[in-house]
Amino acid sequence: MQFKTAKGVDVPELGMGTHRLYGKECKNSVLNALDIGYRHIDTAQIYKNEKEVGDAIYASPVDREDLFLTTKVWHTSLDHDDVLHSVEESLRLLRTPFIDLLLIHWPNSQYSLQQTFEAMLALRDQGKVLNIGISNFPVGLTKEVIQDLRMPILTNQVEFHPFLGQFDLLDLTYDHDFLITAYSPLAQGQVMNDVTLISIAEEYGKSPAQISLRWLIEQENVVAIPKATSREHLESNFNIYDFELSDDHFEQIDNLEKNRRIVSPTFAPNWDE
Repeated sequence: MQFKTAKGVDVPELGMGTHRLYGKECKNSVLNALDIGYRHIDTAQIYKNEKEVGDAIYASPVDREDLFLTTKVWHTSLDHDDVLHSVEESLRLLRTPFIDLLLIHWPNSQYSLQQTFEAMLALRDQGKVLNIGISNFPVGLTKEVIQDLRMPILTNQVEFHPFLGQFDLLDLTYDHDFLITAYSPLAQGQVMNDVTLISIAEEYGKSPAQISLRWLIEQENVVAIPKATSREHLESNFNIYDFELSDDHFEQIDNLEKNRRIVSPTFAPNWDE
């Protein structure tokens, strides 16, 4: 397993996303991922699968200290006390005394960011949360968090794939020592149908998905959390460490149009801010 480091914290650069995984399927997928070698698992309160993720981690022979576990506070639970109470419930469901990374899942202007972060920092002081961060924050709001509020975020988890760039945000990571965690890194399967990615993949004997993941993790300060259900897909996503993209191929992917946003619910922020 390879790592990316920010603020002195090593984060496995390839993790497993669990969005829309439920029940036994979720538990089995996480168990398979841990058996394959994944050491970074991502969940969220709104996913309604923290119990299954926790059960899998508990049943796995992998030591808890060797895992990097992320969960997220939903955007309607950002009041100071709601953060505290909801994270206690997450800890109970996940069957763990601590969470490696706690994120604000989506920004919500109805709540004071300062108060939300005060609750997160209190949890960190208690040892229940080791690191804090944000998710789905556009560049302007990210600057507010790190420059105005001076919050020590470890990551901003955002949609990032060959058809949606996050290069302005990436530039910000270099000056402020945080990571980008790429969710939907395979554009929810759309990478499999792109002629450029198919052509590049054929040259390496890989799949377009593997090429896309390789493109992401070869970028400084980027980790990726593809979701997969079957053991076959989990293994395929993990099998990206036996090759490197040439400069030409990397540039070809860079030059794909980067305006295809897939995840943008009604409560999403203004992405251009």
